[in-house]
Amino acid sequence: MELAGNLFLVGLMGAGKTTVGRALARRTGKTFYDSDHEIEARTGVRIATIFDIEGEARFRDREVSVIADLVQMNNVVLATGGGAVLRPENRRNLKNHGVVIYLRATIDDLLARTQHDKNRPLLQTADPRAKLAALFAERDPLYCEVADLIVDTTQQNVTHLVARLEQQLLALQGAPRRSPLA
Repeated sequence: MELAGNLFLVGLMGAGKTTVGRALARRTGKTFYDSDHEIEARTGVRIATIFDIEGEARFRDREVSVIADLVQMNNVVLATGGGAVLRPENRRNLKNHGVVIYLRATIDDLLARTQHDKNRPLLQTADPRAKLAALFAERDPLYCEVADLIVDTTQQNVTHLVARLEQQLLALQGAPRRSPLA
């Protein structure tokens, strides 16, 4: 498939950004990056360790720097961390350098996909469902603001999801682009 430009995936943890991103990169011949993995590679420690030692605010600073670097590349698929949209500079960078795809799922699906993952610092709480619901309420408007496409990943087979996404991207490629965020 011939899709021009960069593709950026946003959404809550467990929405499928990394899984869908890898599959989409393979099908489109683009290079795949995951902003969280890039942060870990640059720092030499896990995201959870950064949260523990430096806190969320410093992690978000690192995330801004990594995303600013990655969006400058060409022909990439980038899976962002779930909270990347919290910073306006990330939303601007994503919007201005590629097509942004919001992978959206139900709280039940997100919980099922993340409940055994101990590398999700924000979910190390007594009530992960309530935390996911709060994160969804806070972030969904930001994901929608930055998204060119919104795709439901609830109970979706990755192969079918990526094939459907390809068709939507091809259609979008022929449509006029929304204005960039200022």
